[in-house]
Amino acid sequence: MSPVAVGVATVVGAFLIGAIPWGYLIGKWFGGVDLRNVGSGGTGATNALRAVGRKAAIAVLILDMVKGFLPVFLAMRWGVGEWWVAAAAVAAVLGHCFSPFIGFKGGKGVATGAGAAIALSPWFLLALPVVVIVVAVTRYVSLGSILGTLAASIIGIVLAMRGMAPWSVPVAVMAMSAIIIYQHRSNIERLRTGTERKFGQKLAPTS
Repeated sequence: MSPVAVGVATVVGAFLIGAIPWGYLIGKWFGGVDLRNVGSGGTGATNALRAVGRKAAIAVLILDMVKGFLPVFLAMRWGVGEWWVAAAAVAAVLGHCFSPFIGFKGGKGVATGAGAAIALSPWFLLALPVVVIVVAVTRYVSLGSILGTLAASIIGIVLAMRGMAPWSVPVAVMAMSAIIIYQHRSNIERLRTGTERKFGQKLAPTS
């Protein structure tokens, strides 16, 4: 296969891995719940926590991170080229947010994006304290997630400016951050109006 064909295959594979709807599957397995029809309608760990419980949420969080980390890690090992690796990272997040396996629905992309970013560089773990502190102080997971993605973008730019990562890395992280923030658009509106639900708050089915 040509390098371009390998790169395209890598990106498509990353999208399909990212599209595995772990939240939907675990919601069904653990609680007989379709996460698309409860709470926020998202298939991520936060909605799983509110609708199914802590154990299910932890499982979703880990698996969603793995499906972001794995395709990027493998792409780097295969040496497909830095921009193909960056595209694979973004593709994994897009797959999670718009999974073709569940009607092009999904989650916010935070855990999958975190896994992809960590695969690009362990330095992105430095964004984690931002998330933890913001959530601990405000109890708003959405706000912590948004500020964490912005912190990751800044970290990526600093790494590239210091020659510690190619510029494809901050470009990928900023693209993932843009997707994640877009997915939080309803949360941003609720934060603005003071109606956003806080961490640990239980949710009733919406349909």
